[in-house]
Amino acid sequence: MALIVAKFGGTSVADVERIEKAAAKVAREVEAGHQVVVVVSAMSGVTNQLVGYCDAMSKLYDTREYDVVVASGEQVTAGLMAIALQKHNIVARSWMGWQVPIITDDTHGKARIEEIKGEEIMARLNKGEVAVIPGFQGVSKAGRITTLGRGGSDTSAVAVAAALKADRCDIYTDVDGVYTTDPRIVPQAQKMKKVSYEEMLELASLGAKVLQTRSVEIAMKMDISLQVLSSFEDHVGSDYPGTLVTREEEIMEHQLVSGIAFSRDEAKVTLIGVPDVPGVAARLFDPLATAAVNVDMIVQNVSADGKTTDMTFTVSRGDLPRALKVIENMDMDYERLETADNVAKVSVVGIGMRSHSGVANTMFKTLASKNINIQVISTSEIKISVLIGQDYTELAVRSLHQAYGLDGEQVVES
Repeated sequence: MALIVAKFGGTSVADVERIEKAAAKVAREVEAGHQVVVVVSAMSGVTNQLVGYCDAMSKLYDTREYDVVVASGEQVTAGLMAIALQKHNIVARSWMGWQVPIITDDTHGKARIEEIKGEEIMARLNKGEVAVIPGFQGVSKAGRITTLGRGGSDTSAVAVAAALKADRCDIYTDVDGVYTTDPRIVPQAQKMKKVSYEEMLELASLGAKVLQTRSVEIAMKMDISLQVLSSFEDHVGSDYPGTLVTREEEIMEHQLVSGIAFSRDEAKVTLIGVPDVPGVAARLFDPLATAAVNVDMIVQNVSADGKTTDMTFTVSRGDLPRALKVIENMDMDYERLETADNVAKVSVVGIGMRSHSGVANTMFKTLASKNINIQVISTSEIKISVLIGQDYTELAVRSLHQAYGLDGEQVVES
């Protein structure tokens, strides 16, 4: 008998029929003798609708009230899933985030889980009950509803798995695993049977939509076996049909590059003519951090006279209005401010980079051959990211996928 956390994403619970099919998968795991905790997202499209209501009311809304609104989507799904399981003669009940409780900090809209008190749920599991938990939500120490950020249901699922010491966390979604890139852009993309935590962490943070970054962080830290699989196929998680996210040492061979990730959710901000004095970067990025604006790629250039500098950084498009508000209120001199939201980030990821040279050169030569201009570059031990014009995203992804030999037996003519 294993303890399994099964998370179903928005497309997997998009309507009553799909919720019933997801419940049938859970029933099969229960019939096989496993203990199961189900974590659910809101029905597909519901969260966007709820966010739209908040945006329509105010672009600079109170994030505490935003959380109250958007957390309701998962609550509906949790109740429906419990009802569907009861139709299979399974003893099941829903638990809201505050009932578990899933305790978070008070960074509303992007809260981080601090503690999960799962003793009561564990006692119910030992009596044969299935617990259904809404993902994406928790409760602050002040007793306010909090949400974990978009894709937060993945984080909820892995955190619950860690708290309950589950044997495995299955992430059911609309794809059958993790691919070398988005198959909708590159039909020759290959499904990976296994991928390391480190590679999955980079892929998730760089735009791959399969898993939320923080869910992979928790899985890696707590050594949680994590599987990505399709809810639309007949298999259940115990058949191991998907992609297993696991330790590096469990993967026999490492490719030079494992995948190509991209994100169109990017905005570039440039402050021109900033005085080049000690502490100027801190004066810019400290207020942004305080405002919970996540800054990604950063480039600083010193002018010819050495007296001023230009500072460029990227944020998500959703954070751009908040970032500009912070800059507007800062006590900091600069000549002018430029922004652009017609950019995209494209990245190559692979553990094999640690022991091979020439990866960056291949990327730059490939993009140059397609007349794609690179605006910003950032690197880590196992990834290289570039910022390019958004119109070139698909061409860049297809070209790099081919250049690194990820097309398999099929070759894309670019």
